[in-house]
Amino acid sequence: MSKNNHLNSKQLVFCAISIALAFVTSYIKFAKLPFGGSITLFSMFFICFAGYLYGAKVGIFTGIAYGLLQFLQDPYLYSVGQFFLDYPLAFACLGMAGFCKNQKFGLQKGIFLGVFGRYLCHVISGYIFFGMYAPEGMNPLVYTLGYNMTYIVPELIATLVVVSIPAVKRALAQVQRMALEA
Repeated sequence: MSKNNHLNSKQLVFCAISIALAFVTSYIKFAKLPFGGSITLFSMFFICFAGYLYGAKVGIFTGIAYGLLQFLQDPYLYSVGQFFLDYPLAFACLGMAGFCKNQKFGLQKGIFLGVFGRYLCHVISGYIFFGMYAPEGMNPLVYTLGYNMTYIVPELIATLVVVSIPAVKRALAQVQRMALEA
């Protein structure tokens, strides 16, 4: 972000491309759960990467924009609180990857942080708004913790593995150089 707190045109383009790639890959689903959530082709990565490139503030705003698009793509509205937790806030958390941008293994740490934040938003939403769907005799918190893990953890693990592949790391480093050069 520039000194006047505005994105320059290159940052805006990279964030828009990140949103577009996340949106397109969110349609490639390996599994879709009945009450929401799916394992996609690394759709969370692109929002995390925008945050990693330009910092948490830009990443969070990119995630909010993406979350609103996700709502338009496949809306599920139970209440206003559920909307905010499951869409803009959950996807904004992915942008928190920017908090790790200057650390060793920052991309991996950032992806973990962002995805964990998203997971927590969905767990809170699940407990508050969907806990009644827990099987008879099961604690609603345990139910929502497990339900949300079934789609978030596999995609998280796959993403961390892929970004750790040396050829992918080199390619992402090249994209990072292009994104940050003046």
